[in-house]
Amino acid sequence: MIKSMTGFASLTHEDERATIGLTVRAVNHRFLDLQLRMPPSLADLEPRVRALLQKRLARGRVELAISVQLRSVAVPTVELNAEFANALSAALDQARERGLVAGTLTPGDLLRLPQALTIRERPVEADPAVEAQLGVSVESAVEQALADLDAMRTRGGQHLCADLDGRRQMLGVLVTHLAEAADQGRGALEARLKERVREISFELPVDQAMIAQEIVRTAARSDISEEVTRFRAHLAHWEGLQAGDEPCGRKLDFLLQEMNREINTIGAKADGLRISELIITAKAELEKMREQVQNVE
Repeated sequence: MIKSMTGFASLTHEDERATIGLTVRAVNHRFLDLQLRMPPSLADLEPRVRALLQKRLARGRVELAISVQLRSVAVPTVELNAEFANALSAALDQARERGLVAGTLTPGDLLRLPQALTIRERPVEADPAVEAQLGVSVESAVEQALADLDAMRTRGGQHLCADLDGRRQMLGVLVTHLAEAADQGRGALEARLKERVREISFELPVDQAMIAQEIVRTAARSDISEEVTRFRAHLAHWEGLQAGDEPCGRKLDFLLQEMNREINTIGAKADGLRISELIITAKAELEKMREQVQNVE
């Protein structure tokens, strides 16, 4: 089955415990390369998330980012900087003795001085039951994001499949034209050789049987029937792969290498008009297919 390796999905999952934000991006890559960014509190969940990704994806560089905002409110703690408060009180006593200030130190005075009080958030103690439910919510969000990503990659694959299938059919037509041109070229070669032998036979005695065998052998060297048969078999294999359920990008890439090899051999062996033109056209189509296949999962 042809799927694109490129895709994107983003979602926000909310429940009574937390708000979970998730983004997943995928681009083409020879293998499956997973890049995860998760909060430290979800470190124990990473192997399960990786397993989910590996189950749904076969190839591509995949970047998954997860953020979690817990709904529980941290309890603040207020600490008095005793040394600073004592020093401040002593300084005020000296100022009062000199008549510079009057009155006593009030709580409002301390609140206006950031050095006097330290306010910290006391972390909420972890609740195993809440963490377990949070893990379930994260996995559910990952599965939904992967479903969205898969849908996008499938749509991209449909466009790729349409383009590649059109080029595959064009290659089938081209190889038929090549076979026909090669047959005509081989017939023309035999005719030229026979004519040349006839001209020589007027001047020199020749062994007609031996010459006939040599003409057949020479013409056989330009026979491309085996290459054409293998090429058509590759096209049929291609059609089966794109109709199957399994990821086929690597196999399609290998088939393109084999088809390119057959076209090179045909170009080296075949003799006839239009052979060069047809070979160039076929190789151009194969190169366009190779570029497209680089993005097939």
